[in-house]
Amino acid sequence: MAKSRTTHRRYLAPKMTISHSWPWHIKLGIAALVLVLVSVLAWWTYDLGRSFAFGARFNKDQVHDLQDKIEKLTTERDKLQLDANTIESKLNIDHAMQKQLAEQVKTLTAENQKLKDDLAFFEGLMPSGTGTDGISVQNLKVELQGPGQLRYRALVMQGVKNTKDFEGELQFFVNLVQAGKPVTMQFPDPKSGEAGKLKLSFKHYQRLEGVITLPDGATAKNVQVKVLDRGIVRAQQAVNL
Repeated sequence: MAKSRTTHRRYLAPKMTISHSWPWHIKLGIAALVLVLVSVLAWWTYDLGRSFAFGARFNKDQVHDLQDKIEKLTTERDKLQLDANTIESKLNIDHAMQKQLAEQVKTLTAENQKLKDDLAFFEGLMPSGTGTDGISVQNLKVELQGPGQLRYRALVMQGVKNTKDFEGELQFFVNLVQAGKPVTMQFPDPKSGEAGKLKLSFKHYQRLEGVITLPDGATAKNVQVKVLDRGIVRAQQAVNL
């Protein structure tokens, strides 16, 4: 009896483990599905991050609207720049015209003064400074122009009864104070020779104007002008400064 139990234990079958094995095409399908899900998740994560970083995306209509606005702003800017250039050109022209008009006014003022001198000549044929044979100095004006410079203007004439041309020269004698002492300066300088003389040659009248340069540190007190004919004084006049 015991022997038969022993024999029965000896011949019992060992325990079996049952495993389930899926076909390869099912495994491949599952792997592909997992890969697609991972890809979709990755793309959704990237798109979400870009939205947070750069804001909402623009569609084509919005892009076209922005392009149109940029073109309009560019056109408007170019037009404003053209208008600005036109205004600047007009301002430059106006400035040039203003400068030209100022020069014309200056010229007309000088011509007006000369006409006044001529009028004084015709209105006063016998002025107080008349010398022999009707030679006279009229409308003598001497004024300080700048440091050490005197501007002079004079009208020399002879009476209408004399039809012979007058030939001579004009000389200035300027009384100065230099280094506390009185000094007389002759202009033009006698050392300048014939070329430096203020020559006169006229039938009725001659106008002269110019600048006298004073010595350094000298102050002019009065000026005397003389009309000379071969060294003989024919007329003279003086003014105080």
